[in-house]
Formats: sequence, C-alpha cells, structure tokens
Amino acid sequence: MSLHFVVIALGALLPSAGVAFLFYLVIKAMLEGDRSERLAHSKWEADQERLGSSASESNDNGERDSAL
Repeated sequence: MSLHFVVIALGALLPSAGVAFLFYLVIKAMLEGDRSERLAHSKWEADQERLGSSASESNDNGERDSAL
C-alpha cells in the first residue's frame, strides 16, 4: 500500500471525524447547560421556600402581637 492511498483514505475520513468532533462539542455544551440550569433552578426553589417560610413566620408573629 503506497503513501498516496493512505493519504486518500485519511482525507476521506477527515470530514466524518470533524462532524463527530462537532457533535461531541454540541452534546457536551448541552449537558453542561442543563446541569447549570438545574443548579440554578434548585437554588431558586430553595430561596422561594426560605422566603415562604420566613413570610409565614412573620405572619404568625403579627397575629400573636395583635392578639395581645
């Protein structure tokens, strides 16, 4: 097998390898974005829960003060 045929074979495989690499980058970016979105959503839910519990505590304290 001569060098010419090897170069032709590698040239034929190069576009497929390029598309596979681009596919890898896109999937990696999607997974990373999903991970950061889930983290941001869980932080938001925790903040909402914390604000909800502190609001209900202040309402409870206000009702107790008005009853006195």
